[in-house]
Amino acid sequence: MTDQELTTREKQELKTSEQTRPGRTYVPEVDIYETQDSLWLWADMPGVDENSLEVRVADSVLSIEGQVSLQEYDNLNPVYTEYNVGNYKRSFSLSNDIDVAQIKARMTDGVLALELPKAERAKPKRIAVSVG
Repeated sequence: MTDQELTTREKQELKTSEQTRPGRTYVPEVDIYETQDSLWLWADMPGVDENSLEVRVADSVLSIEGQVSLQEYDNLNPVYTEYNVGNYKRSFSLSNDIDVAQIKARMTDGVLALELPKAERAKPKRIAVSVG
């Protein structure tokens, strides 16, 4: 862990594009970690299941988009609410050090886990030293 203090932030509403579907779209909160072989990305997308999730890479941009079913909320009259319900969307520019053909995604309990393997050329290599 670095010396930098990690802080949380308020949930952000996506405002960069027009919506064709009713409801709000939020920027999911993410954690990204690096290992010797991969980058790992976890995105918090409560209410999204694996059937309503789309993960794609095009032109070196990784996009994640999750749709939340709003049927559970149709006939409710909120008295008080702190939990905002909506869809999720976020995009990341990928470096050429990521092997896009080997990206793996898994959705568990509203958390999307992505493994972004490093290309062989990006992995550290040990150089043998000869005597003499």
